Amino acid sequence: MAADGNWNLTMSTPTGERAVTLTLQSSDGRLTGRTQGADGNVREIFDGATSGDDVAWKISIANPMPVTLEFTGTVSGDSMAGRIGIRSRGRVPLSSPDMSPAPAMPGRP
Repeated sequence: MAADGNWNLTMSTPTGERAVTLTLQSSDGRLTGRTQGADGNVREIFDGATSGDDVAWKISIANPMPVTLEFTGTVSGDSMAGRIGIRSRGRVPLSSPDMSPAPAMPGRP
């Protein structure tokens, strides 16, 4: 699937923009066993799904407060854009400035 691989994304949050690295792998409509990282913290994604060019996944974070973030997006060629659901704060944009897959991270395809 077009979403498979490594991505550099920008998250626009209430506390400012954050650079995000994302590694996705799909199989039978699911995003499986991959990670998302920001500010030196890496978390496993869960409840990941794909349908056509649409993707969705969740991660749990502890800082600045414990919360589960819900991501939805659309892949178009080498571009990905979408939204992030942040408990009681609504949804914020997710995008990539250069909209191209990132180079592989060590130990990752």
